[in-house]
Amino acid sequence: MTTADCLQPKDIKEVVLGDGEISIEEVIAVARYGAMVSFTQTYCDRVNKSRSLIDKFLDENRLIYGVTTGFGSNMTEVISPKDAETLQRNIVRSHAVSVGETLEKEVVRAIQLMILVNLGQGYSGVRLQVLNLIASLLNHDILPYVPGDGSVGYLSPEAHMALVVMGEGKAWYEDELIPGMEALRKAGLAPVTLGAKEGLALTSGTTSVTAIAVLALYNSMQAAKTADITGAMSLEVLKGTIKAFDPRPHSLKKHEEQAKTARNVSRILEGSQIIDTYKEHRLQDALSLRCIPQVHGAIKRVLKDAAVSIENEMNSVSDNPLIFPEEEDGIGLMAGNFDGSFVGIYADAISIALANLAKIAERRIDRLVNHHLSELPNFLVVNPGLNSGYMIPQYTAAGLLNEIRVLSHPATIDNIPTCANQEDVISFAYFASRKAYRISKKLEYILAIELMTATQAMDFHLPLKPSPVTEEVYHLVRSEVPMVEEDRFFHPDIEAIYRQIHEGEIVKLVESAIGEIEF
Repeated sequence: MTTADCLQPKDIKEVVLGDGEISIEEVIAVARYGAMVSFTQTYCDRVNKSRSLIDKFLDENRLIYGVTTGFGSNMTEVISPKDAETLQRNIVRSHAVSVGETLEKEVVRAIQLMILVNLGQGYSGVRLQVLNLIASLLNHDILPYVPGDGSVGYLSPEAHMALVVMGEGKAWYEDELIPGMEALRKAGLAPVTLGAKEGLALTSGTTSVTAIAVLALYNSMQAAKTADITGAMSLEVLKGTIKAFDPRPHSLKKHEEQAKTARNVSRILEGSQIIDTYKEHRLQDALSLRCIPQVHGAIKRVLKDAAVSIENEMNSVSDNPLIFPEEEDGIGLMAGNFDGSFVGIYADAISIALANLAKIAERRIDRLVNHHLSELPNFLVVNPGLNSGYMIPQYTAAGLLNEIRVLSHPATIDNIPTCANQEDVISFAYFASRKAYRISKKLEYILAIELMTATQAMDFHLPLKPSPVTEEVYHLVRSEVPMVEEDRFFHPDIEAIYRQIHEGEIVKLVESAIGEIEF
């Protein structure tokens, strides 16, 4: 493994699988930033040993689910070993039935990586040749065409990816959507004919659920840190009192995340002339300012708990059946490790947590643009009336918040039996993870609008100086977004600040000044 714990995902150029657990940062490095993937000898050895047991089971004609039987409620149908390849090809073709818009590039890449992690632990019986080809798809930037809608937890999106491994389906290569076989040929690769159990292994498991949850979690944890920064800036320019962040009240609440958040805000605002000037301006502030430690802290607690479950799942084996190399004979056990409840329930929790973070950030945006509350020019523009200023970005935040609230309804509490009631309890963790991922990006836009408005508000406090830290953030924003003196096309401004948040530039800048933002 790489030393991911001390590196940012952008800095990780290669992820080596096989000798330790994979980290969230490594998943992001491969999925978002194109890090290369390779295997250790340990990885290769355990994959080969597991495959040898599958070959042994076939020779002995053992009854193993999905190897010498059909799938789902068809498990009672015995399949001859001579039909093993046909069975595996059929499962991929018949299961590739997702519909709708395609999954984002980083989502597909993250799922492919999770497949390599899952099947490379030596309990799945997949040939190394198959896993090498999937790694080559990642390393050659071949992106399978994967419709994103219609999965109850696994199977369909993964089947679309497996089609390309077989030389079928469609894939993007060099920005062109072409047949899967052509994409392989152009990259100098050859398809594989899937053998016994391989089609089943490539379509089963929690790989898509977990991959999407990792992306959502990474965005969310970065957003929570960013919210401490934007919240601190809002407090500063709205003449808030720093007294609410005195460590003494927070020491009486038995939640470390609350006290840490209060310290974060105090550290960010240290040395601010604005804060010092207005520390007695109000007896106490509105809750969207005063309760930043309590609300942000509670969200961080959820994200930390979610991280434990998601990281455990990342490094687990979620295939079925599982091949155990016990004694010389080996054994295949049929179980339910493909169930995504551990991840799905926490993905639902992430959605609810982010809805709360979006809620408090939107209220701060409203206070920033509302002259009845801000004591600043209406909509943060010098000549309101002729100019709308930042009137409508608050509408955007409100619209995004409405969408987030709808999406935060839990997915995993639902159930629709499938497969002739053989699969009678369905996790719906796939949609839970997709919701959390979508919400995380909508939240980043809300925080971008808060940062944009707080930066504009800072201009109206001159000659009072902000804190050294918020001044640096101000200059970073202003490097791409000029001060608003009259109305202009604001969409590019929002997108520019969104990118600064999404790429971690805001957090990195602040942490370079004050050290790590406590979580």
